[in-house]
Amino acid sequence: MAIMRVNPTRMELTRLKKRLQVARRGHKLLKDKLDELMKKFLDLVRKNKELRETVEEMLMQVHQNFLIARAVMSSEGLDAALMLPKQSISLDVTTKNVMSVDVPVLNYKTSNPDETGIYPYGFATTSGELDGAIATLSKALPYMLDLAQLEKSAQLLAQEIEKTRRRVNALEYVMIPQLSETIKYITMKLDENERGNLTRLMKVKDMMVEQARKAAT
Repeated sequence: MAIMRVNPTRMELTRLKKRLQVARRGHKLLKDKLDELMKKFLDLVRKNKELRETVEEMLMQVHQNFLIARAVMSSEGLDAALMLPKQSISLDVTTKNVMSVDVPVLNYKTSNPDETGIYPYGFATTSGELDGAIATLSKALPYMLDLAQLEKSAQLLAQEIEKTRRRVNALEYVMIPQLSETIKYITMKLDENERGNLTRLMKVKDMMVEQARKAAT
């Protein structure tokens, strides 16, 4: 690991030791954050898998009912029955903070909460399979919105996990080792300078003692 280009002084040594202390504290905090993000991400993935299976099963049932309805009804009659929707939905999107990540929260309201209001046609000229398809599709809507919310939240958490992991790796494998090596280098330089100064002082002392001895004789 390459050392940083700094002057080997005690002031610089003190400054780098403080930076190393802050880097280690930041590394610990980011590591804890990464662990918590992974825990929440895996929980979201598990819920997403269960919800996706439920939604796919409901949509498969809707598809089958539509196929049967198309077989027993004319194309014109089916198109006319579904031409004018009777119910509308308003969607409100807000956010909530999860480990410094703003994840979406989807809330919806229907214009007609009555279950009979979901059918945009009369029952005289339509098949029961079409009624079943519309009813199942109406029940699947909340699950589909929850699924969209979970998948977007998981995507945002995955991005934050990747960003946090890069920061943790940068601190753990680059900054902290670099600071440690630089501190070690400066410490060795200061010790070497101190030994050199001590050697010079001892030589000066020996010279002064020798001069005093000669003067005394």
